[in-house]
Amino acid sequence: MVRPRRTMPVNPPAQDLTAILANIQRQLQEQQQEMTLIREQLAQQNQGPRVQEVPPPAQPVPPAVPPVQPIPPVAPQVPNIPPVAQPEVRQEIPRNAEVPVAPAEVQMQPQPVREDLLYERFRRMKAPEFEGPIDPIAADNWLIDMQVILDFMRLTEQEKVLCASFALKKDARHWWITVQMRRNVLNMSWRDFVDEFRAMYYNKEVLAAQQDELTSFTQGSMTVMEAVKKFEQLARLCPNLITSETEKVRLMMKMFRTDIARQVSAGNSPPVAVSDCIERALRAEYWINRDKEARAQFYQSKKEEKALAKTNQSRQSTEAKPQAQASNPNAQGYTQRSIDCPG
Repeated sequence: MVRPRRTMPVNPPAQDLTAILANIQRQLQEQQQEMTLIREQLAQQNQGPRVQEVPPPAQPVPPAVPPVQPIPPVAPQVPNIPPVAQPEVRQEIPRNAEVPVAPAEVQMQPQPVREDLLYERFRRMKAPEFEGPIDPIAADNWLIDMQVILDFMRLTEQEKVLCASFALKKDARHWWITVQMRRNVLNMSWRDFVDEFRAMYYNKEVLAAQQDELTSFTQGSMTVMEAVKKFEQLARLCPNLITSETEKVRLMMKMFRTDIARQVSAGNSPPVAVSDCIERALRAEYWINRDKEARAQFYQSKKEEKALAKTNQSRQSTEAKPQAQASNPNAQGYTQRSIDCPG
């Protein structure tokens, strides 16, 4: 038997890449034309009578195309040329020419506002009014409150004076009118206003009276906190009398009642600071009040017991009186003679 001769497979000739790409592009164009024709037919069918839909013809599958490897671009080689130094050009300035100077920093000042808008802002702050009593404590409290409000509003010096004058009423308003008559208040600073105000309501006679009151001030029937508040107000008006913390503690100990001061100064370490002195006084006041309440409750209970015993005694005597009358015939209106002689 003769075996067939083995034949070697013949490789197909390599196709041209350009021809393959042109064939694919032509097929894509044909598919696009067919799709355009199908869309036109569908549009005509939607406009005309409904007909039975015909499935579109099967699209031929394009043959697989091997990927084309891109050729990387070759960067042109540029010779490294060193930069050429440019000659320095000096600009000549004439002798008589003015040299520009950088502007100096200008400090921003608060911009003045209209009086009606300023008054509306000040009114919303609900600032306290001052009627002008000759009371340095009330005047000092008003001045401190007004200073806080004006600093919060960030006003100019003249606007501060204008707002403060709005709050002056009655006698204080008349005083301000006299100040306006003898000096120009439009350009008055806030420091000048404070000096004028203190010259009126912090005069020497009133301050001398406040100093006497501070040296002779006692707690009396006030609580510790009420007495301390009054003491601080007087001390703020008389800074020349209180030159140190020790002097302030000494005057405060003199102010307290005897029972409180005795407990505050008790022990081996008396208070040397104002805060320590006030804390001890509050603690002493608390326990003194507790003892007073306990004694008051004890006396009240004793009083109620005596009243109850007296009520019970009177009730017992009232109940025993009819029994005594029933056992005694004289108590029923019969005499001894009427018993012996019934006829």
